[in-house]
Amino acid sequence: MSTMRKPDKLNWGILSTGKITHQLAEAINESDTAELFAVASRDIDTANKWNGHYNVPHVHGSYESMLADPDVDVIYNATPNHLHAKWTILAAEAGKHVLCEKPLASHVGEVMAMLDACRRNKVCMIEAFMWRCHPMAKQLHERVKDGTIGDVGLIEASYAFNWGPWQADNCRAKAEQSGGGIMDVGTYAVCGARLVAGAALGKDFADPIDVDGAGHINAQGRVDEWAAATMRFDNDIVANVSCALSVNTNAMIRIWGSAGSIEVLNPWTAAGPFTVRLGDDAPREETIDAKHCTLYAYEVDMMARCVADGRLEAYSPAMTWADSIGQQHAIDRWRRGVGVIFDVESEQGMQQTITGRPVAHRSDHRMTYGRIEGVDKNVSRVVLGSTAIRQTPPAEAFATYDHFFESGGSAFDTAWWYGTEMERVLGQWVNARGVRKQIVLAGKIAHVKSTDHPYDEPGCEPESATRELHESLEHLGTDYLDIVLLHRDNPRVPAGEWVDVFNEHLGAGLIHAWGGSNWTIDRIDEVNAYARKHNKRGIAAISNQFSLMKWNEPTWALCESCRDENWRQWLTSSRIPNLAWSSQSAGLLAGRRDDQMTRVWDNPANTGRIQRADALAKKRGCTVNNIALAFVLRQPFESYAVIGPENIEQVRTSLDALDVTLTPDELQQLDVGDSAS
Repeated sequence: MSTMRKPDKLNWGILSTGKITHQLAEAINESDTAELFAVASRDIDTANKWNGHYNVPHVHGSYESMLADPDVDVIYNATPNHLHAKWTILAAEAGKHVLCEKPLASHVGEVMAMLDACRRNKVCMIEAFMWRCHPMAKQLHERVKDGTIGDVGLIEASYAFNWGPWQADNCRAKAEQSGGGIMDVGTYAVCGARLVAGAALGKDFADPIDVDGAGHINAQGRVDEWAAATMRFDNDIVANVSCALSVNTNAMIRIWGSAGSIEVLNPWTAAGPFTVRLGDDAPREETIDAKHCTLYAYEVDMMARCVADGRLEAYSPAMTWADSIGQQHAIDRWRRGVGVIFDVESEQGMQQTITGRPVAHRSDHRMTYGRIEGVDKNVSRVVLGSTAIRQTPPAEAFATYDHFFESGGSAFDTAWWYGTEMERVLGQWVNARGVRKQIVLAGKIAHVKSTDHPYDEPGCEPESATRELHESLEHLGTDYLDIVLLHRDNPRVPAGEWVDVFNEHLGAGLIHAWGGSNWTIDRIDEVNAYARKHNKRGIAAISNQFSLMKWNEPTWALCESCRDENWRQWLTSSRIPNLAWSSQSAGLLAGRRDDQMTRVWDNPANTGRIQRADALAKKRGCTVNNIALAFVLRQPFESYAVIGPENIEQVRTSLDALDVTLTPDELQQLDVGDSAS
């Protein structure tokens, strides 16, 4: 059989030989855009047995072999759920487009890692919700969006089946393979509810504000047998979703609005019927203009369309990347609400990276570095902060830490004040990845316990600082901090006492450098003068607020900003590095708005800065946030930016600032301070 490429057709390779792959293989054969070109199994006999049905020209006895085939254009990833992320990333790195079975991954951290790999390698990746590629999904979205049934209030979506006695050997029955009803069929109900809620809100899709789930967990498999959840969206749209492996219910979507209702039976296979009822009128069944082909052929053709158009993601209502991220977030919240935790999320499961490879800086990373006196490592100019990531589940935090390190990041900011669990998770990641000698841990200790009477009780004095240092080291599972920073100053403590106690810690090897966060110029100079006089080591770095925006008042009591001319001159002359916190103005430029943001950042001068940053961003083809972060990184003094991302996507978009150069004139123009200038 000839293996030459056929004109205008993509060569598809089937990764894995499970039952679902037959549906896709038949769709490929039916499509005018695709050629069934290869199949791979981890066992050559299994691959050959599968190929007995199709006679494809290339049969591989390993996944790696098929990914290495230069004639394969698209990979259909039909591995068990816990392997989706690994093989999608490896396929992307091999230059293959990917149609990945739903759900996209075990958790949203994996999804973001997958999307990052596809973006970097410029390949298209689509989550295989075949019904979202069918004209029925578009018609449903349009009927809701155009107000056919008025304002939507309630949505019901379900997908369930009863497979009889528990099938313990089935991948859907195992937590070790990220199975369960929610992941198998509940994900359809969530996908449908999010599409409908989005249409009701005038968007492609919507993500729930609240997810309240319940269900029954099978003791043997540790996954849900049946489950339900209530999801609340904007405008108080409420959706009830349900699924099961051991209970039969109708597969359907029902939508109730102020002027009528819509019911679609068997929407997940686009079988219909599609019924609209307005007021007291008799229900009418709508026809759907669809070509005669298998359902799965629609997603095959969607891939061809996207590749031909140079797109990396599908056209909505098929799953865009943002849609897939929101989808995974929602099913993660439902699943965890039921109490299902997968093996990849366990402490043991997190010992490996998503791909199973040791973590390492990518050769193409863009990170730049500096040095801090006493620290014998390169310190990445962008420092990963912990205030936001501490709120994410550990497996997602591990994925974010991996991404930052792979992107060239070496510096991690933490604090005793942020809580034991956050430090433990960071320490577990460091030890699991074996990177302690390659990274810089900057820890903060000695925060005041009260802002009303900050110095009247223990907290910010040498004894508490020493105790918290030892506790942080224990939490992090390390023998030393590369640099420790006093989280606040206590003016009642003589400068010499701080110098003496931290030089003791330096001598004991517990720290390699020390400094202060939220300290004043006078106090730093006083401390360093004492250190010089007594031939001891003084403050090597500080961590004060610095950003393009200037605050009206401190975010919290006893905070210090470096954002005036005195500080600029001092930082330039002293060459003491500043690890700037709130370097992106606490999310102001990303659209965050609340009472605290108004109190701290809302002023006419900042409005002018935002306008100029926006104009420059449009000129440079980047975001306002990138300009703001570049403003911090391109200062003439030793300036580092501490960022506070929650996930991989926020790390990625922040690091885009490394590509932005600013001239001295541009730095000055950004900082003029009023919109009229």
